[in-house]
Amino acid sequence: MTPNHRSVPVSKKPARKGLHPRNLHNQGYDFPALVESHPALAPHVKPNAHGNLSIDFADPLAVKTLNAALLNRYYNIVDWDIPDGALCPPIPGRADYIHYVADLPGLQPGLEQPGIKLLDIGTGANGIYPLLACQIYGWQCIGSDINPQSLENVATIIANNPTLKDRFTLRTQHDKNHMFEGIIHPGEFFDVSVCNPPFHASLDEAIKGNRLKLNNLARSRGERKAKSQSPSLNFGGLGAELWCKGGEQLFLKKLIRESQAYSTQCRWFTSLVSKADNVKPAKKLIRKLGAVDCRDIEMKQGNKITRVLAWTFL
Repeated sequence: MTPNHRSVPVSKKPARKGLHPRNLHNQGYDFPALVESHPALAPHVKPNAHGNLSIDFADPLAVKTLNAALLNRYYNIVDWDIPDGALCPPIPGRADYIHYVADLPGLQPGLEQPGIKLLDIGTGANGIYPLLACQIYGWQCIGSDINPQSLENVATIIANNPTLKDRFTLRTQHDKNHMFEGIIHPGEFFDVSVCNPPFHASLDEAIKGNRLKLNNLARSRGERKAKSQSPSLNFGGLGAELWCKGGEQLFLKKLIRESQAYSTQCRWFTSLVSKADNVKPAKKLIRKLGAVDCRDIEMKQGNKITRVLAWTFL
């Protein structure tokens, strides 16, 4: 645990959420404690249909404020914010990715290791993976993105948190056809790369997916249908954050193919895979390109299952 990872009492109750054993969010959200450390959350916290304190997860401002509260209380990150329409990540699930990555061979989980270097491909406007990796494990992190507006926002977050200054740096990807080229410098070595690919193939598909998500949220609250809202909601997404030509499947294919060219400069390449159907062809390509180890890591949060695909040529 790094000096910047705030010491928070962890309940001894069994984990309820099915998250990684080291995840601080296994007991769900402690809203009174979150409001105490981040008073701006107070107006958004109300009893839900079951009488439990919660927020409206279809309200982008409420979700963003919850994230800021979680980052403040548990990870000692202040003044976290994102532009309207930017992807707003669920902190417990994002922390899970970092914890599972830390379990990969050679990364020695549970120890502060300032010598470990992480590369985040497409860090977005939220910069969430490097932020968590810096604060949980003390890793050195680089976040890359093709969107200058996203990088400007993350630069502001870093500036607001001086302890991150020497541990989290940013690089601009100038070529939309590349992930690693132009980002990994000659002679440079990373212990692990992480990535959360755009999972839609078009803006229209992203909007439809968001509408479905809102309707599912409405049903969980006992409502018939979600109220009509604009596409830029809490799932947000500044262009490349949410969709790209060919969607997740093509993005993964490009990421895997290009990783081979940098096989000696990164110990573990990893990516989230949101669609189960994309796992099998991705693993087939990884093996075809000569990876010596390939792992399909299942992450659970409640009823939701996501996967981390990890591979190495070393």
